[in-house]
Amino acid sequence: MALQLAQKASNAWQSLLVKSTPGFRDVPPETAMKDWRIWMACWFGAGRIRPAPGTMGSIAAMPFGFVIAHYAGFIGLALASISLLCLGTLAADFWGKKSGTVDDQSIVVDEVVGMWIAAIPAEEHWDLWVIGLVLFRLFDVWKPWPASFFDNRSSGGFDVMMDDVIAGIYAMFGVGACAAAIYL
Repeated sequence: MALQLAQKASNAWQSLLVKSTPGFRDVPPETAMKDWRIWMACWFGAGRIRPAPGTMGSIAAMPFGFVIAHYAGFIGLALASISLLCLGTLAADFWGKKSGTVDDQSIVVDEVVGMWIAAIPAEEHWDLWVIGLVLFRLFDVWKPWPASFFDNRSSGGFDVMMDDVIAGIYAMFGVGACAAAIYL
């Protein structure tokens, strides 16, 4: 009995080490990074980084979003978020079907959209972008309703995207409150 428990503990520990070992995860079978849906779903490879692909995707979203906000303002960032939501839904759906996992951890385009939404009130204030990152990751992990509804349903690319859109909206309100407190 003790030997079986020790073996189970060893297997669990090895599984944890494999999941948290830094490295890159492969793309789904019968796909390649040259397909726009693959590089968009994993946001130029950020989602393939282990550990913490969601955080890596959120961080990778920041420079792109900051440049958009700089040249096109908060309206441009909002429009870019909507555009990426549409394209990202297609990409996430494609990756999910090819990998066999609807909400595969390597799909981080949803984090990109959520992060951009969270940063809409931040404009060009890097401190607010960092606050947005922290708040977005908090709401993305916590998944308060209705984000939890989409996360639990997870029937395709739309659901994959929407739980992060909701988390981004919650974070956006927090960033807006911080912006008003700091800059008004």
